[in-house]
Amino acid sequence: QVQLVESGGGLVQPGGSLRLSCAASGFTFSNYGMAWYRQAPGKERELVAVIGIVGSSNYYLNSVKGRFTISRDNAKNTVYLQMNSLKPEDTAVYYCNANEWWGQGTQVTVSS
Repeated sequence: QVQLVESGGGLVQPGGSLRLSCAASGFTFSNYGMAWYRQAPGKERELVAVIGIVGSSNYYLNSVKGRFTISRDNAKNTVYLQMNSLKPEDTAVYYCNANEWWGQGTQVTVSS
């Protein structure tokens, strides 16, 4: 019943921006922290950002600090990842996560 559905990925040039969305259902969204992970080709999945249940506490991977912003809209059961100043090394499949639940991922490709 739990579903996490990512959207917003795509192809963007270095320096560009994308906003990822994750629509959640099947659980009480407001009771859970949410996270974004990513997995690049040949690399392990890594934690990118975490947002707390009220959105005031967060964590960012060092390499994305200052460029990415995680946010949530509890009324919409949606978590976002705003990605600015994108770099080729940001290329990965981005996954939405809550507890042990995962979305299917959305591809982000940063290339010139």
